[in-house]
Amino acid sequence: MTAIPGATPSRLALGSAHQRRIVALGGGHGLAAALTALRLLTDHVTAVVTVADDGGSSGRLRDEFDVLPPGDLRMALSALCDDSDWGHTWRDVLQHRFDGSGDLKGHALGNLMIVSIWELLGDTVQGLDLVGRLLGARGRVLPMAAEPLEIVAEIRGHDPQRPGETVEVRGQHRVASSPGIVSSIGIVPTCPAPCEEALAAVREADWVMLGPGSWFTSVMPHLLVPALADALVTTPAKRLLNLNLEVHMGETRDFRAEDHLASFAANAPDTRLDVVLADPSVVPDDASLRAAAAELGAELVVAPVAARGEPGVHDPLRLAAALRDVIS
Repeated sequence: MTAIPGATPSRLALGSAHQRRIVALGGGHGLAAALTALRLLTDHVTAVVTVADDGGSSGRLRDEFDVLPPGDLRMALSALCDDSDWGHTWRDVLQHRFDGSGDLKGHALGNLMIVSIWELLGDTVQGLDLVGRLLGARGRVLPMAAEPLEIVAEIRGHDPQRPGETVEVRGQHRVASSPGIVSSIGIVPTCPAPCEEALAAVREADWVMLGPGSWFTSVMPHLLVPALADALVTTPAKRLLNLNLEVHMGETRDFRAEDHLASFAANAPDTRLDVVLADPSVVPDDASLRAAAAELGAELVVAPVAARGEPGVHDPLRLAAALRDVIS
């Protein structure tokens, strides 16, 4: 990990920025990377997490118990754990995944724990808050909607035997693993029940941060929840888009950084940005990306946030330092 002068694993020197209320929107490993950096800046972090996962342990629990998929929520909670033996131990407990050949194979213990607490309390948000207290979490984790969602995408070349054909593909796992090119994205239901606590967090934030993460299945879905999209438009908070380190891979195969901004504008035409943060590795043409950011009302900030020798991986301290400079 890259050392940054003045940085410690528990707190990065920030001056007044440690009081900022920051809401991070996303899911999966991208959101976890953002939260690992943000918890070095402030204790006032709220993660608003996608609830469309339908694969693996989360998908099995979602189908069997008709609950929100817990996996991305678990990862966000683990990323915010306290930097102590207690916090790290409970983080490792939540992240433990069963092996073997029985019914528990592939399940993360934290997923089972979260669903159990939801059944006991009968309240999704209270259950997540309880797990957060167990971890000593430096922040709060909330779902982006109060009911599970299904990703629906139009994908060209989903069937490699018919590369020119565009078909509808349903389900987060199928969309994320498709070899084709996503041309449009949607959610079902189209107007889901909102999580009121998440809406309040966005309205009361100083900064709202989107990304990094799987573009069409972790970042864009937040813009498709009508109540959440409205809150993003009307919040007095500043809005920051943190671009991925590998903008041209996975769901955004052959994209440029500029294409991400065009996709953002297409999915959220009423939402303005204040800052676009990008690693130098994804900015071959500074003037072009700066102009694309300006179209959204944003300033382009180029700063090294990638881990050395680990392609596609954020260095938490470098990302925290870049965010500190922006937020301060």
